[in-house]
Amino acid sequence: MYSHHDEAHYVTRTGWLRAAVMGANDGIVSTASIIIGVAAAGTGQSEILLAGLAGLIAGAMSMAAGEYVSVSSQSDSERADLARESRELQKNPDAELAELAKIYEMRGLTSELARDVAVQLTEHDALEAHARDEMGITDLSKARPVQAALASAATFSIGGALPLMAVIFAPLTSIIWVTTVISILVLGLLGSLSAKAGGAPLFRAIARVTLWGAAAMAATALVGRIFGTIVG
Repeated sequence: MYSHHDEAHYVTRTGWLRAAVMGANDGIVSTASIIIGVAAAGTGQSEILLAGLAGLIAGAMSMAAGEYVSVSSQSDSERADLARESRELQKNPDAELAELAKIYEMRGLTSELARDVAVQLTEHDALEAHARDEMGITDLSKARPVQAALASAATFSIGGALPLMAVIFAPLTSIIWVTTVISILVLGLLGSLSAKAGGAPLFRAIARVTLWGAAAMAATALVGRIFGTIVG
């Protein structure tokens, strides 16, 4: 008896997960680092808030543009490959059929079965079969520039808004420590969520985002302290 079995795989989440984690992580680290660096220079609360807000807006736009350009390039390459493969299927259908059968044979099928599978899949949709099994292009891996850009900008803005809240509500004398603690805690939470969503080891995911985030904030605090002292 056939039993329908729904099995979730982590690989189906890699596209949006990468953009979301990278956007939120960059939003927290970039905005918090700007805030801490400017605060360490001895500036006022309004100047710190303005610098953080400017960094958030610029960072979100930069993330969106970068993701759109990067993923668009991938999408252009995919379309070019598919167009080239479509022409080859029209010009040399027998050679393409043999190529597809050889792929299945190398994966463990007998030569007879490999050819039968290649024939049936070619009759169903030759370009789809070659895109998936020869070039590795599937619906899961297909480039989506607009989706990637919007996800990166949105998650960067959400992440960057958290350090800004510390500037608004924390006393001026405590901005550096409050921003640092909140950012590290949220980075740890982000690492744990990404680990759970992607099936990765929990401690490793938390450690890499918190350690790199702490290093970035420490570096900007040092720069702000040095240059703030020199300018002051």
